[in-house]
Amino acid sequence: MSLLSSKLWRWRWQAWRSGESVPATEHVGSSFDQLPLLALDLELTGLNPKEDEIVSIGAVPIEGGRIRCGTAFYQLVKANGSVGHSATIHGIVDGQLEQALDLTAALKRLWPLLEGKILVCHNAELDLAFLRRALKECGVSQAPLLAVDTLELEQRRLVRQGKPLAAGDLTLAACRERHGLPYYQGHDALVDALACGELLLAQAAAMGGNPNLGELLGP
Repeated sequence: MSLLSSKLWRWRWQAWRSGESVPATEHVGSSFDQLPLLALDLELTGLNPKEDEIVSIGAVPIEGGRIRCGTAFYQLVKANGSVGHSATIHGIVDGQLEQALDLTAALKRLWPLLEGKILVCHNAELDLAFLRRALKECGVSQAPLLAVDTLELEQRRLVRQGKPLAAGDLTLAACRERHGLPYYQGHDALVDALACGELLLAQAAAMGGNPNLGELLGP
């Protein structure tokens, strides 16, 4: 199958099956500067979407090929239990979440920014698994989610160049360093969303400046 990849066609099938009107289907052949993108990051209590929880959400729109920091989104999310040892990763402790929004309220705040967007995530499979479960549980929407994965993009680029991959080569920080982007302290949802969005802009520039959606999604 061409660069209008099997991934994209599977997503369109899911959109049709869901009966939802998903504006992103209009952008199948659109170039980068025409895509309605939203860089997104979630901080979590663990890596199991069936058991672990979202504790913060960060998102930054990318419109016309530019990051729009003025409409960035950040929200702490109240956990049902303790954040436990995950606090050593993201730095969010139980006391900070006492006045946070519950998951339903947080997603209702996020939804106007999220609806109709193509997400941009680093290791998108993990973020999408948590987001799909959360949206379904909260009844906000069951629309299929589509994401450009900056980790996958970088992996494909390095493989094409014949470069061996070692442990740690595909972290967000390592990918940014290869593209000459500054170091940011990680595991803050808003900072990581911004870092991911900046990485995508650098990756698009390395692909000629204006790749289309199929090229970004890959095979």
